[in-house]
Amino acid sequence: MFQSRVSVAILMVIATVLSRILPHPPNFTPILAVSLFSGAYLADRRLALVVPIAAMFVSDLFLGFHDLMPVVYGFMILSVLFGKQIGTSLSKSFGYTVVGSVLFFVVTNLAVWATSGMYSLDVVGLRQCFLMAVPFFQNSILGDLVYSGILFGAMAFLNRTVFQTAKQTA
Repeated sequence: MFQSRVSVAILMVIATVLSRILPHPPNFTPILAVSLFSGAYLADRRLALVVPIAAMFVSDLFLGFHDLMPVVYGFMILSVLFGKQIGTSLSKSFGYTVVGSVLFFVVTNLAVWATSGMYSLDVVGLRQCFLMAVPFFQNSILGDLVYSGILFGAMAFLNRTVFQTAKQTA
């Protein structure tokens, strides 16, 4: 059983890396979905934390490192912990995905506003920073919902069909 979970984790890392380095719409990636899913379904907490961090780090080797890495990686760790609260609930996975998308948008844009030097450090600059980020948020939340739907939906399907059948024949 442990070996199959490690295999799934490795496949998730590879798929996530590919989704970030192959052409895609800006911010349309599975990073939040993989973080939540890892927390929900990988019982080994260390493995659950390693999957999104490894995927992000390997893809950052190709894409380049940036000043917001501590904020982004920290949020991924938090998302894995959020994932522990989801369990097998599809409605919770949807709710945590939406909340995670919004929180990621707020946290990362506050960090950009506070540290990038691109915006004045007042209400006008904060407003401008968030307005400039809205197009990226649209892609981000759409990507988060699509990838979470695929991961959590596929697992729900497998739990109801394949895994249930395997239990009944064992």
